[in-house]
Amino acid sequence: MALTLADLLAPIEPARFFAEFHDRQPLHVRGGASKFASVLSWSVIDRLLNQTHIWTGQSLKLQMDGQPVPPEAYCLRATSRDNAPVMQPDARRLREWAAKGASFVLNDVDSLTPGLASVSEALEEAGLGRAQANVYVSFQAHKAFPAHFDTHDVWAVQVEGEKTWNIWSGRAEHPIPHPAFRSLGQAHHDRAKGVLREKVLLKAGDLLYLPRGWYHDALAEGPASVHVAYGVHAPIGLDLANLLVERAIQDPSFRQPLPRQDGTPAAQFALTTRAAQLGQRLAELARDPQVLQVLARHVAEARYHRGGVNLLAARGLEPDRPDQASPADGTSGFRVLAPGVKPVRRGADWVLKTPAATLPLTPPEAEAANWLLARREVDAASLRAAHPAVDAEALLSRLTDAGALAAA
Repeated sequence: MALTLADLLAPIEPARFFAEFHDRQPLHVRGGASKFASVLSWSVIDRLLNQTHIWTGQSLKLQMDGQPVPPEAYCLRATSRDNAPVMQPDARRLREWAAKGASFVLNDVDSLTPGLASVSEALEEAGLGRAQANVYVSFQAHKAFPAHFDTHDVWAVQVEGEKTWNIWSGRAEHPIPHPAFRSLGQAHHDRAKGVLREKVLLKAGDLLYLPRGWYHDALAEGPASVHVAYGVHAPIGLDLANLLVERAIQDPSFRQPLPRQDGTPAAQFALTTRAAQLGQRLAELARDPQVLQVLARHVAEARYHRGGVNLLAARGLEPDRPDQASPADGTSGFRVLAPGVKPVRRGADWVLKTPAATLPLTPPEAEAANWLLARREVDAASLRAAHPAVDAEALLSRLTDAGALAAA
């Protein structure tokens, strides 16, 4: 399903976001549990992690109570599919670390499923910059990271459980991924984070926007929490500087040797004069229509390219089509939005009460509803196998309309 920035921000209007929040201050947007149901689910996380050969100790990282877990503690030394040595996560060790409460970080996953890609593409379509995604799986009372800032805007999409975010008053001024900012120690961060600005409880369907450099930390509430952090890397002034370097290479004045320095005032004056001349020339290049055209294209095309492959259409064997947002295994499923809700008997009948509706159920439907509402996720095939006497599709549709389920 294609998403837009308006979908992500609803009910906040994009115009208000850009006027009041973008690059200015954090924003918490509350949403219903079904809002991001199509982005990610536990079953998709397991499917991704079970694609063992795509993961390494770099692409899958573990944190335990604020400290990184060494790859040697959860990986095995293996040989990759192209016969190169690699540290490959081991399923048994991953389960052991999950049992201890370690947080899992799945890096750069925004092109692995249509659901994950949909948010990145919405942010990029809005012209915000290149958007990549990391998945954070954390468990109750175990903090993955201490207070820190990111070198990009953060759009945190809560898809499972709850997480409390501490938003501090401090903000680093437009940091970038450079050693000057990455080498700052935790002692510096603890001083610079300032006082607590607010606590934000993210629930499933909520979104949190944090401008680049804003100090924060988070802690899972409840048994388990999953959020997808979309890092948005906007074009910056250094991109123009890089363009000017490429353009200056073609200008002989930048290739000439600088005046030799022998300690005399005349030599120093010659160097100062040349520096001023080169600075003026850079200003002229920055106004050059060709440079500005390249810069405008760079800003407009600041996005990662995903999808677009259709081999049969390329051969003329079927019509071209947009990417289909279907789950990774080709089946359609549902997420349970009302865990713990159960049908109750009223005389000879059964009813299921949700915040949105009261559903009458036959006895077989009540039994089937009890079965599926005790799970996190369900699909029609599983429901049919467990309760063949029930019209699985019809029951799932009614429960979805009532707000008990959401398509995943």
